[in-house]
Amino acid sequence: MRIAALLLAAGTGSRFGGPTPKQFLTLGGRPAIRHSAEALLARVDHLQPVGDTPAIESALAGLAHAAPVAGGATRQASVRAGLEALAALPDDQRPDLVLVHDAARPYLTLALIERVIAALARYRGAIPGVAVADTLKHVAGGYGHPIGATVPRESLFRAQTPQGFDFATLLALHRSADPAAEAATDDAALLEAAGLPVALVEGDEDNIKLTYPEDYARMERLLSRPAGPIPRVGNGYDVHAFETGRPLVLCGVTIPHDRGLAGHSDADVGIHALCDAIYGALAEGDIGRHFPPSEATWKDADSARFLIHAAGRIAARGGILCNADLTLICEFPKITPHAPAMRARLAELLGVDIDLISVKATTSERLGFTGRGEGIACQASVALLVPAGK
Repeated sequence: MRIAALLLAAGTGSRFGGPTPKQFLTLGGRPAIRHSAEALLARVDHLQPVGDTPAIESALAGLAHAAPVAGGATRQASVRAGLEALAALPDDQRPDLVLVHDAARPYLTLALIERVIAALARYRGAIPGVAVADTLKHVAGGYGHPIGATVPRESLFRAQTPQGFDFATLLALHRSADPAAEAATDDAALLEAAGLPVALVEGDEDNIKLTYPEDYARMERLLSRPAGPIPRVGNGYDVHAFETGRPLVLCGVTIPHDRGLAGHSDADVGIHALCDAIYGALAEGDIGRHFPPSEATWKDADSARFLIHAAGRIAARGGILCNADLTLICEFPKITPHAPAMRARLAELLGVDIDLISVKATTSERLGFTGRGEGIACQASVALLVPAGK
């Protein structure tokens, strides 16, 4: 299965302004188009730029790409030019699939590319999109004119690139399109007009197109972030009161005691604090966001399920746990005899070596809630390494 990509760089950037077309502006130390090219080359077999040859050759110096072809007066014409260049390749080099990407979208991740390609196993077209979150207003005259209507935003998405297609299908549709119209602002529209289904995959909020000057500052911040994993630190805190008639579960271990802790789940104060620390490091809220106490599903639930989910979120973001440190705060029971079993259980649930887990205890010197023996509190801290932008 051969995959090619068209990298569209023929636009003049009239809305952006300035003497340099936006796709050739320097972002994070490299031209915007180069960021897009490097991301695509990590996955495709053939990169076909479309646009001004000298500017593209300079921006992509040292990268493996085909000789640029000139663009047309419209986006549709530029895509057609790129497709014809691919069609002219020898049979053994002609692609099965083609991705079409705007060079002015420099923040492109491999994960997004993979989602588009995966959808092409079932559909002849697939595009990434982001759900519209804002209320939409229709104003015929633009700024300064009265609102004509509020447009329902349900089921509306903002289309992005790269858009992926079966190469033969897209080439045929472009060849049969009315050259006098050439009104398609994206290639999915051609498949839609032909009655062919196009899949929508999850887009990326950061995959913006450089359109206005303010977009440059946002993209500069994104592309200037470290390329490798970056450290992320999270802190968690939880507290539960004692309650008779319940087992005492701390850090996944049942501790002999005359009372347990009150709570909607099993009230494992150690795991709850640790989950909050992990979610905090990932900027994904707290445990209540993922497991609302208002839901009956989590009534008396084993908190191990929560920690397994938190560990899964680390993995989903491509991160690793560097270490976790928990401090249980109580007058009783004694924690030290049970700390090794707690460390082992937390390490098991997180899927890490026990040496990365610390569990210790302290008292509050008879002061406050815990000092009066009314319950147990826990503070947790974690350090993660997560790839930039994940």
